[in-house]
Amino acid sequence: MLYRAYQTNADLLSPSRLAAQYLGGPAWDEAAARGALRQFAALADVYSRLRLTHTRPAYGIDSVMVDGEAVEVHEEVFLRAPFGTLLHFRKNTAVVHPPVLLAAPLSGHFATLLRETARTLLRDHDVYVTDWHNARDVPLWEGGFGLDDYTLQLIAFLEAIGPGAHMVAVCQPCVAALAATALMSEDDHPAAPRSLTLMAGPVDCRINPTAVNKLANERSIDWFERNLISRVPWPHAGCMRRVYPGFLQLAAFMSMNPQRHRQQFQRLYEHLAAGELDQAAVIRDFYDEYLAVNDLPAEFYLQTVERVFQTYDLARGALTVGERRVDPAAIRRTALLTVEGERDDICAIGQTVAAQDLCTSVRPYLKVHHLQAGVGHYGVFSGSKWNAQIYPRVRETIHMAAELH
Repeated sequence: MLYRAYQTNADLLSPSRLAAQYLGGPAWDEAAARGALRQFAALADVYSRLRLTHTRPAYGIDSVMVDGEAVEVHEEVFLRAPFGTLLHFRKNTAVVHPPVLLAAPLSGHFATLLRETARTLLRDHDVYVTDWHNARDVPLWEGGFGLDDYTLQLIAFLEAIGPGAHMVAVCQPCVAALAATALMSEDDHPAAPRSLTLMAGPVDCRINPTAVNKLANERSIDWFERNLISRVPWPHAGCMRRVYPGFLQLAAFMSMNPQRHRQQFQRLYEHLAAGELDQAAVIRDFYDEYLAVNDLPAEFYLQTVERVFQTYDLARGALTVGERRVDPAAIRRTALLTVEGERDDICAIGQTVAAQDLCTSVRPYLKVHHLQAGVGHYGVFSGSKWNAQIYPRVRETIHMAAELH
C-alpha cells in the first residue's frame, strides 16, 4: 500500500512537474530581460526539481587527464547480471594501469554517487564499477538478492576481471568486500584482490554508534519488515517484488538535516532569480543526483540491517555466506587500507579501522590506516580532500601491492 500510494501521488503531480520543467527551462532567454519573468522561471525550475527520479543518471566520464594529457574514456558493459552490471571505463591509451573494482553501495542511490571517485581513480588505474540495478526494474522471476548474493556477485565480478585486480569499497559494501576477499583468500583463488581499500564502512558498528546505528537498533527486524518493505506496483518490470523503497531511504537521510536541504533549495531559487546560473548549476547537479533513488531488494536490506547493524556478525566472527563462515584471518597476501573521516556522522571513527584487527594474518607492512581530518561521510570519497589527501594514499597502497606481487 505504501509504494502504491507513493506512485499514485507521483502520477497525479506529474503533469504539473512537467509544466514547471518546461516553464523553468526554455523561458530563460526571455527571463533574462525582465526580473518578474526571471523570478517566475526560477520558481518553476525549483518546483520541477522537487521530485524523485528512478533511473540512473549518466556518469558523464568522457575523458580523464593521464600524465598531463586528456585521454578519451569509453563506458562499456563488461558483465551483466540480473541485479547489477560490471561497468568498465576503458581509457583510450596504451598505458597499462592496475585494474580496480570500485564496489558501490546498494543503499538507495545509484552507483553514480561515486562518479568523482571513479574519475579520480581513472588517472592511474583501469577502473570497473559495480553498477547496481533498481530492484523495481528487475522481474520477479530473477529471484531474490540478499547480502550473500551481493558478496558472491563481488567474487563473480573479480573473477571476470581476472588475476591482478584491486578492490575499493565505499561505505556499505565494506562488509561484503571484506567477506569476499576472505573467502577467495581461503580458497587461494587467483583472482583474489591484491589490495583491499575500505572507506567509511560499517565493519564494527558497536564502536562509537551514530544516529544511524542507534536507529537500526530501536526496532526489531520484524518491525522493519512490516513497516518498511513494500511490493513494487504495476506497471514496473519488477511488479510484486518486495523492496525497501529508495524514497524511504532518501527521506531518512534528509530527515537527519532537513534545514540544510531547505536552505539549499532557497539558495537555488535566489541564484536563478538573480541570473547566477553557474552557482545554481552546482546545487542543481547535486540534487539531480541526490534525488535519483534506487529501490533495494527486501532480502538485502533486511539482512544488512540485522547482520551488520544489529548482530554485528562480521565483527563477532559469526558472518556466513551460504554455509561458509567468513574468516578474515584467511587474508594473508592482500594489502589492507582503511579510511575514515573525522566528522563522519554515518560511519563513525573506529568502525572501519576495526578491519585491521580482524585481519590478523596480514603482515604489518601491508596494513595502512588513514584518518582524514575535517571531512564528513561524503568527503571521504569526493571533494578536495579526497583528491588531494585521501586518493594519494589509495594510489600508493594499490601500486605498492601491485609491485609486491
